[in-house]
Amino acid sequence: MTNAPIKLLIAASGTGGHLFPAIALAEKLPDYEIEWLGVPNRLETQLVPKQYPLNTIPVEGFQQGFGLASLKILAKLIGSIIEVRRILKQGKFQGVFTTGGYIAGPAVIAARSLGLPVVFHESNALPGKVTRFFGPWCNAMALGFDAAAKYLPKAKNVCVGTPVRSQFLAAEIPPLDLTIPDNAPLIVVFGGSQGAVAVNKFVRQAASAWLDTGAYIVHLTGDRDPDAGIFKHPQYIELPFYDNMAALLRRATLAISRSGAGSLTELAVCGTPAILIPYPFAAEDHQSYNADVFTKAGAAITDKQSELTAEKLQTQVLQLLQNPAELTKMGENAKAIAVPDSADKLASLLREVLES
Repeated sequence: MTNAPIKLLIAASGTGGHLFPAIALAEKLPDYEIEWLGVPNRLETQLVPKQYPLNTIPVEGFQQGFGLASLKILAKLIGSIIEVRRILKQGKFQGVFTTGGYIAGPAVIAARSLGLPVVFHESNALPGKVTRFFGPWCNAMALGFDAAAKYLPKAKNVCVGTPVRSQFLAAEIPPLDLTIPDNAPLIVVFGGSQGAVAVNKFVRQAASAWLDTGAYIVHLTGDRDPDAGIFKHPQYIELPFYDNMAALLRRATLAISRSGAGSLTELAVCGTPAILIPYPFAAEDHQSYNADVFTKAGAAITDKQSELTAEKLQTQVLQLLQNPAELTKMGENAKAIAVPDSADKLASLLREVLES
């Protein structure tokens, strides 16, 4: 019995920003028995079952206002708490790890009601409402940015950075399977795991001027872009997604991106200079807080979507392409923000909480 592995339930759901750090942590705990807690029909149903048993609960986030829909969501929340308690008790789990989002609520409540320790990782510079509410309930708060510390209980904060997918830290990264000349500037456009339709429109309107300089563009549109396929050029490569992001961002001369914490972490590890366009409808505008960290560090330029035009974006990119020294400096500043051993630090913190 003393040699039995520690059982850990990881509650991470929805987007790559929540899932990839949790998967990176799990890979650092090969001696643990790990199961996953997710939501039906979300990204975890594609990524997790290949590696870990997946339990799902029908929890949803509360929207503005209060009405019949809110009562249904509340009923689901209560049912989810009961279900997570059952999973934890029957599985004889010894702790819970979560990366936030609305799945964290039932996970934290159920765990703490059973006296189980919880470690919470918050990747954003402005912690979400769920994080701020449940932070005091947890045994440790692992932070992606130092800037988040002022919003949370000081005694529990440990800044560890945000773990990246293992492909970004591999000794040998597979080469790009895209036809791009070695000496050509490369602009990479991506909007995180869900794409960014508004950014895509700006890029297509501005792209011709960039291509005229000899630059290549790899444009990752996501799978919800109604205009996909309308712009064509020999130097313009449009894909919904691309698996080898580590190689792509290392090769990039410049990235144009949203500023979700996961995307920023990948940019930092790869030392990729960027123009950031925070998603304006993100909860409490938290992507702007993330982008601010990079802008203040000299690693990126930030544009508010409401103030951006295709002409402005076109000019910014052309100016940067004409200033390689500035791009190099931005890349160095991005590298300085990176915490390449974040997953190791987070795993050490989790072991300290669960095994002490």
